[in-house]
Amino acid sequence: MPADDPQSVLKVSNLGKRYPGSRKDVLADLNLRVEKGEIFGLLGPNGAGKTTTISILSTLIKPTRGSVKICGVDALAHPLKVRPLISLIPQEIALFSKLTGRENMVYFGTLFGLNKTALELKITETLGLLDLDAFADQLISKCSGGIQRRFNIACGILHDPALIFLDEPTVGMDVYSRNALLDRIQQLSLKGSTLIYTTHYMEEAEKICSRVLIMDKGVCLAQGRTDDLISGIGKCRNLNELFLKATGKKR
Repeated sequence: MPADDPQSVLKVSNLGKRYPGSRKDVLADLNLRVEKGEIFGLLGPNGAGKTTTISILSTLIKPTRGSVKICGVDALAHPLKVRPLISLIPQEIALFSKLTGRENMVYFGTLFGLNKTALELKITETLGLLDLDAFADQLISKCSGGIQRRFNIACGILHDPALIFLDEPTVGMDVYSRNALLDRIQQLSLKGSTLIYTTHYMEEAEKICSRVLIMDKGVCLAQGRTDDLISGIGKCRNLNELFLKATGKKR
């Protein structure tokens, strides 16, 4: 990281994207900074530009303009240097159903280049962190949806990424499993992980995100500390009310 900005894991400046043949930007002049250990909420309705933003930040697609720095590295100029520093954990379960949770972790850890000794230690540590020890040797196909989602995260953090992108990780989960997963995500933050969190559940973001950015149609509508935004924009009662006010959406 740069010496003058030691805590910034992600810095985005004037980021814009327009797809070929389109007359309109899908992302317009986005600016944000995320510090080490933060859980930063990227919020917006369908079509807001969240997926495009995450795809650019994780080096999957290139923007039309702007800059992205991850741990001080220019992600647009040096994507191969950045990719070992990040993890993109998708909404879909990206695991092998005919393998156990542990076997999936061995597979993905090997892809990350961890040697056998280091991998065994990381698997033990990660199983404990996400409270998965009791399920490690069960086939993924036999695990509940909530446990599968925890293994989804477990496989994505074995290489200690500096920045983790979590895309709608609790979709389709029951309330108990959702709360359990949110607790584990907060534990990742407490251990120093930095997370970009996208969700349609405003109560989730209000619970775990220190700061949020609300966007719609590719434009940032509000950004700041969660508590400050709730009390500052129209004196809203909660993040859901703020979201509806900012986006103009109805209940």
